[in-house]
Amino acid sequence: MKKILLFGFVCLLLTHATSLVAQPDRWQQRIKYTINVNMDVVTNKMNGIEKIVYTNNSPDTLNKIFFHTYWNAFQPGSSMDIRSRELGQIQIRPASRMSDGLDWDARVKDRISKLTPSEIGYQNVKFVKINGVAQVLKEHETILEVVLAKPILPKSSVQLEVSFEAQVPLQVRRSGRDNKEGIRYSMSQWYPKVAEYDYQGWHANQYIAREFYGVWGDFDVNITIDKNYFVAAGGDLQNPQEIGMGYEAPNTKLSTTTGDTKTWKWQAYNVHDFMWAADPTYKMITRKPAGGGPLLRVVYKAVDSLENNWQKMADVVNNAYPIIAKTFGAYPYKTYTFIQGGDGGMEYPMGTLIKSASVGTAIHEWMHTWYQMLMGSNESLYPWMDEGFTDYASTRVLAELNGTKGFPYDGSYRSYISLTKSPFDEPASTHSDHYNTNLSYSTSSYSKGAVFMSQLGYVIGDSVRDRVLIDYYNAWRFKHPNPNDFIRVAEKRSGLELDWYKEYWINSTKTIDYAVGDINLVNDKTNITIKRVGKMPMPIDVLVTYKDGSQEMHYVPLNLQFGEKPVEGNAPRTVHAAWKWVDPVYQVAITKSIKDIKSIEIDPSLRMADVNRSNNKLVIPD
Repeated sequence: MKKILLFGFVCLLLTHATSLVAQPDRWQQRIKYTINVNMDVVTNKMNGIEKIVYTNNSPDTLNKIFFHTYWNAFQPGSSMDIRSRELGQIQIRPASRMSDGLDWDARVKDRISKLTPSEIGYQNVKFVKINGVAQVLKEHETILEVVLAKPILPKSSVQLEVSFEAQVPLQVRRSGRDNKEGIRYSMSQWYPKVAEYDYQGWHANQYIAREFYGVWGDFDVNITIDKNYFVAAGGDLQNPQEIGMGYEAPNTKLSTTTGDTKTWKWQAYNVHDFMWAADPTYKMITRKPAGGGPLLRVVYKAVDSLENNWQKMADVVNNAYPIIAKTFGAYPYKTYTFIQGGDGGMEYPMGTLIKSASVGTAIHEWMHTWYQMLMGSNESLYPWMDEGFTDYASTRVLAELNGTKGFPYDGSYRSYISLTKSPFDEPASTHSDHYNTNLSYSTSSYSKGAVFMSQLGYVIGDSVRDRVLIDYYNAWRFKHPNPNDFIRVAEKRSGLELDWYKEYWINSTKTIDYAVGDINLVNDKTNITIKRVGKMPMPIDVLVTYKDGSQEMHYVPLNLQFGEKPVEGNAPRTVHAAWKWVDPVYQVAITKSIKDIKSIEIDPSLRMADVNRSNNKLVIPD
């Protein structure tokens, strides 16, 4: 009898777990790259051959295929160059001694327009062949259209051979050579990359310095380069005993190599991109989190005065992993590498480029693993799902690491609210390339996206939101989720309807503003008037503090959510009738007398992004 009861209990748990994790069977394309590339460190040019197995898992017949050729953006007159100079004419804040107040990306400005022929970047595809037959190529700046001689049928695979030559651009944005810190090569977006095709069709976006979207696949990458160069990459080195330089197993003998070059053989499976970097002065630190986790590598340019900074950063990211795994899910790969390079911080699968030993940057870029490299959401369409969720996560991890007291997301809220008071606010659903200003893009993607996640804790309860984070990780990693996919996970876990939250917060620029109104005595009850001043409706927490020190929480659900969040905090809670979203005024009735009240406060937790908190609290004088 006990065995039967136990079996039934386990079945109940499995059924509940399945209801949270399962989602529709959404097809995805699949790809396998084998890339051989030769890097000439004198000319800064490389030649490469890609052998690609592309699997069309869609129900559609494909008559063409698109490649990204990102480095063609680093040429005078490119779309990236024109766009940067256009945005640099917009005054977004008053000029000061520290800034011209223009809407530049400070890393780019007009630098592309000034590149010389030896400094520009390019990726020239010499041919794309299928079964030895050259396909018709059409160049569209940073997009290469391949017109197929024979279509790729549904549920079939095709093998492509791609020959390309490229020149590494002077470092301007993300990738390039000879950055300000003297790193020779930051090799991101370096190979012709097949664009993603999904249920929305091809995503052949020109490179305008924004975000990315890629096909899940496997990479085998062989990099031949001057033997004095140290190579780091987002992947696992397959020939460490030939390479040495700290990659070899301890106390083992290295293979002897001859010649002026070495070939580094890298592998990265179930990822959607591959990045590497190279410099003759690189050094490497390794760490392994206690209790399990990936081998962490920190690769940096050898400068004695900065050695301690990199050591400390390595210690911090190592200590961060248990917090990350507990809160957001386990890291699924064997290694992760922090590599000095690029122009600030930029994430890639299994590794990141970072400009300096900044702990904040390192944690932020690593957290992109969870909200881009594992999820693979379309950053061009939904940058807030990547940058915003990552900003939330990195802020949370750093706060726990540092033992920060109080509300850690105040900076994100202030940034978002500042944007709402400017003339530059746009919906967070705007395509990342098509925001009118860099200011609006960055604030909507980072700050408003982070507030989305923090404020979700206000709507459904922090503890429920935290379980949603793990549910989302379990249900959607490696599957390209969209906004509705996340909302459905949150709805299943919370039991509340949440489509309204996405529609108002993401698809509009309507703001939240609630105010404490009049207090009246009606039928021996004290009626507190709450006013919705802003256009976005929300469930409301109202904390009433009495002169004797006691408190009551009065919770007013929103009728759009069809339910209530769990009790939070220690104050006794009264749940009132749902507030109709069409009604701008609501009466909260309490049993105690007006003369006993000390203060009334809307949202004492500060998790609701009220754009005018000055009317949220009423203190009644003695």
